[in-house]
Amino acid sequence: MSTNNHAQDDVITAYKDAPTRTIHTGGVTYAYRELGPKGGIPVVFFVHLAANLDNWDPRIIDPIAAQHHVITFDNRGVGTSTGTVPDSIEAMADDAATFIKALGFDKVDIFSFSLGGMVAQALVVKHPGLVRKLVLTGTGPAGGKDMDKVAGVTYYDILRATVTLSDPKEFLFFNRNATGKPAARAFVERLKERTTDRDKPVAVKAFQTQLKAIKKWGRSPAVDLSRITQPTLIANGDNDRMVPSVLSEDLHRRIKGSELIIYPDSGHGGIFQFHDKFAPVALEFLAR
Repeated sequence: MSTNNHAQDDVITAYKDAPTRTIHTGGVTYAYRELGPKGGIPVVFFVHLAANLDNWDPRIIDPIAAQHHVITFDNRGVGTSTGTVPDSIEAMADDAATFIKALGFDKVDIFSFSLGGMVAQALVVKHPGLVRKLVLTGTGPAGGKDMDKVAGVTYYDILRATVTLSDPKEFLFFNRNATGKPAARAFVERLKERTTDRDKPVAVKAFQTQLKAIKKWGRSPAVDLSRITQPTLIANGDNDRMVPSVLSEDLHRRIKGSELIIYPDSGHGGIFQFHDKFAPVALEFLAR
């Protein structure tokens, strides 16, 4: 990295200002954004179901990007990335590995949420040498209890949101109570902070294929997670309707030496509701 102060001043640390870039590899053009100081091990963010580059909470990304090289990306067939979404989590993990290697990295930290956490687990099991540290939030293991019900809950909440003209994430990620509702609205507003160069919404067919992959993952045999030896931080809310909170505890039991944080009175989006508490914890974990 240049020691020239001017170069340092040009580091982008606000996610809303990070330009969208592309890289072509393995017949796919991947869309990604990067920010934060270059050098050191980058933190690659694995996004959730039906989400694109615009779905990351800037209150999580920005504090991490103040100290780390951060990369977010659209996996194959998602948002602006080309190709079609694979119907298995393992194939998504292979695509993510292809993308990471194409950027020239042989070691990364992974910050994952929900579906991204499933992809991250599959990636660590299949490509263990690629990952130094792992953050798993709002997610669960292959064969996890009730994981295959994600689709039903998702469709139900999308319907509820459509009827009330709200964003489905307000129902899916947050409790519908006095604490959850304002937290949900604040989160949805933060996702609008970026006003230019917005990503392409995830196509319905891509979303349906992702759901199919999650269902398959939920019904597949359990994977031996003792193979994950990387330092792992696990977090969720105590009332996750999408990926039941007990699955975070299950991951914690099965990944040796992992740390677990469960936030009170919050749902699937617990880390977004408690971003002011969680971002410093994630930073401390990555720096250790």
